[in-house]
Amino acid sequence: MNAKRAGIVLMVVAGLAAAASARPVDGANVNMRVFNDDPDSDASFVNNYPTSIAITDKNVNGDGIPGEFANRHNFRLSSGGVDAAFANNVSFSFAADVTINGPGFAEGGLNISPWWSQQVDGNFMLNTGNHEVAVFGGRLPFYSFTANHGVKYFAGQTVRCGVIYNANSLTAEDPGTIEYTYFDGTNSYSSGVIAFDQGNPAEDPPHGLWGLLNDYMVGGYYMAFVDTFSPDPSSGIVFGNIEYVPAPASAALLGLAGLVAGRRRR
Repeated sequence: MNAKRAGIVLMVVAGLAAAASARPVDGANVNMRVFNDDPDSDASFVNNYPTSIAITDKNVNGDGIPGEFANRHNFRLSSGGVDAAFANNVSFSFAADVTINGPGFAEGGLNISPWWSQQVDGNFMLNTGNHEVAVFGGRLPFYSFTANHGVKYFAGQTVRCGVIYNANSLTAEDPGTIEYTYFDGTNSYSSGVIAFDQGNPAEDPPHGLWGLLNDYMVGGYYMAFVDTFSPDPSSGIVFGNIEYVPAPASAALLGLAGLVAGRRRR
């Protein structure tokens, strides 16, 4: 393929990605058993997007085979029934009330996943084992609410997790930025605005630089860890009041407004 034709192909690929991301989000798909280390567990889900998405995984006790780790499930915002892949220049806000229930060891939260790992990486994590609240993986700049604010998450809590992504000019002088927000029903916390570093120049085009990169996906995840010793290795997660806005949003959307009243990379 000559250089001119290669350039045309890359322009077409980028154009298709932009066109796909321009279609409105009209639903969410639940993808079960992205990791399936205990296929005999009792896993199920109820999808009432955007009001709520609930996923449970019971009896995650494994079968004694060494190396068993976890069952992982997720949901992805969708358009026309297909998991939506977004362009680097699409600014957005995304938030949900998140509750992890049950005695089993689990983690879950929001998921902003990069093009090379659209079903796994990029976690806004709540962990019921070590009680950590942190963001890491994929293209997401690392931030720990536990280290910076002393925040801890315990099973049964409903908290509101949010992300605000501003693409800006997607240049070294004006890179994309992201802000993480966390509201525990009493106090609101923010990471502040964090700038993205440069992506891999060898992958631009088609994926771009200085932001989330083309073909990222938005949603949530839940991981039920295999526990061969617990008498009831079962847990579940509920995402409530799910809100996606394809433009910079107010702090109200990601803070007080959505929270229900009264209440790693492998």
